[in-house]
Amino acid sequence: MTGMSTDATPSSVLPSATPSKASPEILTGSQSVVRTLELLGVTDVFGLPGGAILPIYDAIMDSTRIRHVLVRHEQGGGHAAEGYAVASNKVGVAMATSGPGATNLVTAIMDAHMDSVPVVFITGQVFSTLMGTDAFQEADIVGITMPITKHSFLVKDVEDIPATIAAAYHIAGTGRPGPVLVDITKDAQQNTAPFVWPPKVDLPGYRPITKAHGKQVLAAAQLLAEAKKPVLYVGGGVIRARASQELFELAEATGAPVVTTLTARGAFPDTHKQHLGMPGMHGTVPAVLSLQESDLIVSLGARFDDRVTGNTSLFAPNAKIVHVDVDPAEISKIRVADVPIVGDAKDVIVDLTAAFQDATRSGKPDLIEWWTYLNGLREEFPLGYSATSDGLLAPQYVIQRIGELTGPEGIYTAGVGQHQMWAAQFIKYERPNSWLNSGGAGTMGYSVPAAMGAKVAQPDRVVWSIDGDGCFQMTNQELATCTINNIPIKVAIINNSSLGMVRQWQTLFYDGRYSNTDLNTGHDTVRVPDFVKLAEAYGALGIRVTKEEEVDAAIKLALETNDRPVVIDFVVSADAMVWPMVPQGVSNSYVQYARDHSPSFGGE
Repeated sequence: MTGMSTDATPSSVLPSATPSKASPEILTGSQSVVRTLELLGVTDVFGLPGGAILPIYDAIMDSTRIRHVLVRHEQGGGHAAEGYAVASNKVGVAMATSGPGATNLVTAIMDAHMDSVPVVFITGQVFSTLMGTDAFQEADIVGITMPITKHSFLVKDVEDIPATIAAAYHIAGTGRPGPVLVDITKDAQQNTAPFVWPPKVDLPGYRPITKAHGKQVLAAAQLLAEAKKPVLYVGGGVIRARASQELFELAEATGAPVVTTLTARGAFPDTHKQHLGMPGMHGTVPAVLSLQESDLIVSLGARFDDRVTGNTSLFAPNAKIVHVDVDPAEISKIRVADVPIVGDAKDVIVDLTAAFQDATRSGKPDLIEWWTYLNGLREEFPLGYSATSDGLLAPQYVIQRIGELTGPEGIYTAGVGQHQMWAAQFIKYERPNSWLNSGGAGTMGYSVPAAMGAKVAQPDRVVWSIDGDGCFQMTNQELATCTINNIPIKVAIINNSSLGMVRQWQTLFYDGRYSNTDLNTGHDTVRVPDFVKLAEAYGALGIRVTKEEEVDAAIKLALETNDRPVVIDFVVSADAMVWPMVPQGVSNSYVQYARDHSPSFGGE
């Protein structure tokens, strides 16, 4: 994904301090950590203490600027920091102790890495004199996380703390955003040193390119001016770059169709006439086939993920590729770019719009035939769903009503699986930062803590966690955090009593052999756990909905309840499936609109 726009040098992320002739204040390392976070503008931190990070927790007690949210599991703290970052466009911060505390963060770190989410993870480490001895609660978290962070720091010297945390904050939030780990030994936390601000932040080799090469932009504009079947393929990097308005202007100028990936939902308004929906394995038929049949794909902050391209060798065989990304490693990694453009999405899109307008002064390209084809697909294959055959709720209907009754100002988070796809498909997203989910990693358990973090970042917005009965059981302990800290999120459990997406694959590809996918939480089962009782045990309002006529009343009650979290157990059909679908490993031309039903093509 393309990253945030920045012209910052490392020192420019540091708030200016009035030079003082007085001697620097002597602080412990732990006090230095807290003071540095305060000066960087951090106001919210998620974490859970333990022995190796106790000095920092002691120092946090004296802070009047930082709100610390005590989570019930470190993974929850990591996902909460992610949700906070995505909902607010700020850098999230999560903390944990050494050993198992640090390793419990690994899933969230990997998740942030895959989806380019700016989070600083601070962990305590055993005394530097004990490192390498298999000391109690020792883990080489720097080594463990090196492949899944932008950078990992180990701090053994108290004097290094301000510069290291400032550097981590800068690295996390600039260029292609992502997670940065700072591991601090206990003796570095306890020792004292003069606190010097602003510190000297020296990052040799870290110079993210934000301004693209002018010739490449002109070449891309010329291709756009000549294309008969162009598509703007929009990835989550457009949201990270805060480039939605610029994208809107480019789309209007070119008249080209727009598709938004799973992580880009909301980057372009769903209601706009040029928006074809989401591409990929469970994308809309018009979005999938627009890419497949195109003669030019302009990729903006997207990375040609396998869930979008299907069989890469068969993807968009007649298309030239313009690939815009702030991370040069993504360019031509999967699909060779005809015009590679390294730069920040916001800057590049502005330049590309201007260059396109210059290139088409004598007349814009005629896209009437292309739009006739695409509008035909829209009419023939609208996004929809079949009524259930077992009398239970249709999950798509439930999710659609949540979106309609809440509106576009809400924030929606999802776990992973069928409910995630339905939430991406059946809620209308009109603005960026309104849809949070685990795209690249596909992390079950993401939704509830991410919703919690989003609600801390955006307390005046309604925040829904749309979760599956499987995902919910992985991190539902954070409901305790929400209740105790007055974070009134709404949780909609789409309860099909199974690991739904796995079950769908078993239905389609494994002859209905449902090996270890029944969870016994829903209709006609022992209901372990009973989600309503579980909600009540956590101090939340628990509601169960089994009939369609109960859906709206339950959602409205949830929207009116803001003194505690709300959990609604929507008991839905286990037979509902996500359509459209491109089976793994085949050409996107074989997108299935419903089971055993694919659109027909010339020559197919």
